[in-house]
Amino acid sequence: MAEEFLTLMADLDDNSQRIMSDWYEKLKSEGFIGQQTPDLPFHISLACFSLDKEAEVVNEMNELAGQFSEIPVHISHIGLFAGGKVLYAAPDMNPADLLGLRQAIKTENNDKFPWTPHATIIIDEAETIQKALPILVEHFRPFMGKITKLHLCAFWPTREIASVSLTKQ
Repeated sequence: MAEEFLTLMADLDDNSQRIMSDWYEKLKSEGFIGQQTPDLPFHISLACFSLDKEAEVVNEMNELAGQFSEIPVHISHIGLFAGGKVLYAAPDMNPADLLGLRQAIKTENNDKFPWTPHATIIIDEAETIQKALPILVEHFRPFMGKITKLHLCAFWPTREIASVSLTKQ
């Protein structure tokens, strides 16, 4: 299968990774594995781009990393996307921070849908997600996390392209 698109992601800090991994491990212990991309850190997707934008996006990602410091995010709720196949955790919106990062992206992207900031926990058939939801509800606790890195990947198959820490002082 040939690569189809690029995604610029905002990776969450190590403590957030641990918390969200614990949620996923609870789901796995109950038999819910999912079909989400394996081995990606928990993240909030910021934008998608055509493959021909790779060099441009890497350059912009490096510029953005110098313009933004770590971004606090309050992971406050869980949700489902239409169709019920994606179970996610999501942050409260802070226009000056997370939304500001999203709006600072200048490279033309091919997002055709409204942006919903979220961190995917599990992707599966709707019937499976409906059974997994009560388990996540039982273990979910809101927490304060941070976006610490920008991360660019190409998809299908997954190809890691670049990762850079947010460094503005």
